[in-house]
Amino acid sequence: MGAAASPSSKPQPDYSARIAAEQNIYNNCLDVHALPEIFHYWSNMYLRPKVETFGFSSPNGLFDKYLEIQCRKVSHRACQFVSIGAGNCDAEIAAAATLRKKGLQNFILHCLDLNPTMLERGRVAAEEQEVTDNVHFLQGDFNDWQPAQDYDAVIANQSLHHVTNLEGLFDAIRRSLKPSGVFITSDMIGRNGHLRWPEALEIVHEFWRELPEKYRYNQCLRRYEELFEDWDCSTESFEGIRAQDILPLLVEMFHFHVFVGFANVIDMFVDRPFGHNFDATATWDRDFIDRVHARDELEMARGRVKPTHMMAVMSTIPVGRTGVIGALTPKFCVRRP
Repeated sequence: MGAAASPSSKPQPDYSARIAAEQNIYNNCLDVHALPEIFHYWSNMYLRPKVETFGFSSPNGLFDKYLEIQCRKVSHRACQFVSIGAGNCDAEIAAAATLRKKGLQNFILHCLDLNPTMLERGRVAAEEQEVTDNVHFLQGDFNDWQPAQDYDAVIANQSLHHVTNLEGLFDAIRRSLKPSGVFITSDMIGRNGHLRWPEALEIVHEFWRELPEKYRYNQCLRRYEELFEDWDCSTESFEGIRAQDILPLLVEMFHFHVFVGFANVIDMFVDRPFGHNFDATATWDRDFIDRVHARDELEMARGRVKPTHMMAVMSTIPVGRTGVIGALTPKFCVRRP
């Protein structure tokens, strides 16, 4: 993933140490998007039907759809795409392979990342998938990224929550987009460090008290939590370092074609730390997740809690209407500290 700078664009004193920690985390991470089976139960049951109304069924499907749209707009040149913080380049290579299967070869997808180990894995995968003509690799820190050309689309797949120089990055993206270009992202937009805001933490604790002991073991931190303990993921690396600022800045700097805001309280029960404690085939486990999801949806609709995740397509020019789910517009989903 990319490294991060401070909100003022000046590196923090521990910048180098954080970069080293971040690279160490991902050097041996072959699948950065691996999630528990209970997450897939929840997402297929509740999230997938929502996004399918927009013509895709997953984050990868989001990228596939809008890159294809951009390719079909152009006939006289190669479309230029760039992925910010591409990591192992899994989604990018999959998108390139999908476009080629549809007979589209008029594109170059540049994968930008700070970590050379991950980019090398991307190169190997691109060769295996026979898309090396379409997928190129760039090593660099996306906090001081200066685009060398204009792009038909910019992708950010779960990378923005690793950045603190969001203003600089978003400005660079905005300047780099062609007039008809789009900015496509799937990311986390909750509280910094992936902490819970107080109103959400109260609901998490309410459901936590129902859990049998075996469900309260934190698989990531290797500890039992009698009551869920909020933990700041950004203390040593860049995980969630300025997550809460992502959506407000996007609302200020871009125009939304599509915005899907989703999930808050459910995170704690389906994500990596505790999600592996659940059995996606067990009736009690599924019923519990169903109830947490229903409460989550109710509280988000009321505006009491705000979504912690989004999928979005944006541009630099105004659009007629933003596609959203219910009342969850980008502005409505901003949680003001």
